Amino acid sequence: MTDVAKMIDHTLLKPEATFDDVATLVKEAKELGTYSVCVSPSMLPLPDDVDLGDVKLCVVAGFPSGATVSEVKAAEAARAVAAGADEVDMVINLGYAKEHDWDALEYDIAVVRDAIPFSVLKVIIESAVLTDEEIVAACKCAMASGADFVKTSTGFHPAGGASAAAVKLMKDTVGDELEVKASGGIRDAETAKEMIEAGATRLGLSSSRAVIEGF
Repeated sequence: MTDVAKMIDHTLLKPEATFDDVATLVKEAKELGTYSVCVSPSMLPLPDDVDLGDVKLCVVAGFPSGATVSEVKAAEAARAVAAGADEVDMVINLGYAKEHDWDALEYDIAVVRDAIPFSVLKVIIESAVLTDEEIVAACKCAMASGADFVKTSTGFHPAGGASAAAVKLMKDTVGDELEVKASGGIRDAETAKEMIEAGATRLGLSSSRAVIEGF
């Protein structure tokens, strides 16, 4: 159970979330022993009375559409890191991926990487929107740009969230060069186990307690 908890980014990205909600999230993360909490950039810096302890702080950028100008994503990521974030989960420009403009997509990722050179960068490709060929190409752009993870989903797109098939394809593409984060629609231990078996080394969950207790 402890091992699974250490794979979890305990997540709260509802637009209506408050600082009190974030404080509760951090308290839960410490109780459950999750790896990190993942919150919106407007929540940083965290209030002085919120003590992360050993829990890492993850923040999203360009969330949830990915259609933000690349330089704005980079500035958002840099501000988050300056305000205490350890990791940044950025959303790619999905239009570039659907147009197969891989040079533009690689740039989209690279400017964020350059803005936070010493922080963990996860690249959300919104796998449910992409074909298998587009998933592979997007993962290769993330590799070329120096990202640390590729991540399936925001959990906000109507096309859906993570699937074991997408995780496996992503893992097969990046091999040992990058890690894979599965996120979106993972609400029970059975689904989480499928993602781990497919190659995920990190899980983005809002139902962390249910998943951990299921294991």
